Formats: sequence, C-alpha cells, structure tokens
Amino acid sequence: MATKESKQRGRPRSFDRETALEQAVRSFWERGYEATSISDLTRAMGIGAPSLYAAFGDKRALFDEVVAEYGRHYGGFLSRAVAEEPTARRGVERGLREAAVEYTLPGRPRGCLVISAALNISPASSEVAASLREKRLSNVREIADAIRADIASGELPPGTDAGALAAFVGAVIQGMSQGARDGAERTELESIAELALRAWPESTREPAR
Repeated sequence: MATKESKQRGRPRSFDRETALEQAVRSFWERGYEATSISDLTRAMGIGAPSLYAAFGDKRALFDEVVAEYGRHYGGFLSRAVAEEPTARRGVERGLREAAVEYTLPGRPRGCLVISAALNISPASSEVAASLREKRLSNVREIADAIRADIASGELPPGTDAGALAAFVGAVIQGMSQGARDGAERTELESIAELALRAWPESTREPAR
C-alpha cells in the first residue's frame, strides 16, 4: 500500500519551474545570497519549502542554478562583446556601454548579481563567494587575452600591461554595478564608461579617439 509520503512524491509539480526560477533570480539579485532566506524564496517563488527542495535541491544548489540562469538572460554581455568585436578596445567599449543600460533598466534589480550577491558574506558561505569571484576573474582573464592578442597583432603598443588594463576594466564594471545599486542613472554610468576608455592605450593603427 502506498504511503502518504510516496503519493506526494509522485504527484506532478503544480507550479511552473521556469517562472519560479526567475523569481529566485530576482530574490538573490535584490538581496544577495546570505540575506535571502528560504522563506523569502518560497514567498517569491509561490511554492512551499518541500516543493523548492524537491525541484531545486538546497539553497546553494538553487543559487548555482540562479547564477547560470542570470548569465543566460541578463549577464554575459561583456564576454560576448569582447569575443565578438574585432579589438579589445571595441569589445570593452561596447561592454561598458551595455553595462550602463543593463544595470539601470526599469523593472528589474539594479547592478550585477555576480558582483553584488556575495557582498558582506560570512565564512560559512565562503564557497559561494569563491565561485562568484572566479566568474568575475574569468571575465578579467578574457579581457586580458584579447588585449594580449591586440599587442601581438600590433594594435596596441608592446609595453601595454594586459593584466593591469584588464583588471582596471573589471574594477570599473564593479564600480558601475555598485553605483547603479546606489541609485546612479544610465547617463551617469555612461559618463564613467567614457572616462574609463580615456585610459585605454592609443592604438598604433588608428588615430586616438
């Protein structure tokens, strides 16, 4: 005879998983990892805790899925820009301009989840912080690789410090994200992007912009 518990496990889900996941993205994006409780998540997702655990696993597993979902739908624009544009400068310029737009769009949390979700995190959540830090550093490495390719091709001067320049871009992006969370508007972030681009080494092939 089937037990009540086994019958419950066998029931189909009564909620839309993708919709619930989108609400989880917004919750973590707004509050950060540690400040978002299971109660916050179940309330936002419109499901009970048993359904959350059955569909997504524990809070950490859900957060990992949230970060991947965020990357597919909201983040990733800087990496795409650097990969798609013909030079590192063009890629960074496009990425910074897109950041000014993306970080301030109405109807969604401000800034970048990957940058802000692990701020003020405790040692108990150090693995989460390390995972997000690695994602940010991966972006910096991609920029540095593009800069090195431009140095090798003669686009940039041979003395250009690719690592330092890429880290500078990463710092600007993080500052723009925090600025958006503090209330900066798109035009303010665009001004920051313009100033940051003035620090870019002059191309050896094109007139300075």
